[in-house]
Amino acid sequence: MTNINDAQKEFVLTKSAKSFKYAGRGLKVFLKTTPNAWVQLAVFLCALALGFYYQISRIEWIMLIFASGLVITAEAFNTAIEIDINLTSATYHPYARDTKDVAAGAVLIAAGIAIVVGLLIFIPYIF
Repeated sequence: MTNINDAQKEFVLTKSAKSFKYAGRGLKVFLKTTPNAWVQLAVFLCALALGFYYQISRIEWIMLIFASGLVITAEAFNTAIEIDINLTSATYHPYARDTKDVAAGAVLIAAGIAIVVGLLIFIPYIF
């Protein structure tokens, strides 16, 4: 069994702290460059408000948060892919277009799933 000495522990902690710093920067870039992210966050906040209003069950909360997180995560991946394609394909290329369209399609799939989950949760409460 290997023992981790203090220098190694400090290195691991420093490396972990830096990765959180980079992830935070990534979130800033995402929110700054992606108007749809703000729309999705607003819809998520509305869904949270409805969840509190109707006092949804624990499993419904889990489903709601998971579905909303799926949409926001898909949008973040879409943004990362678009940034990369814009960097690596300065001129028009059909594969670059296809890549961007498929990534956007993934967001649409995630949003569709989230809408279905939201309807399954809230329609019984509303009616």
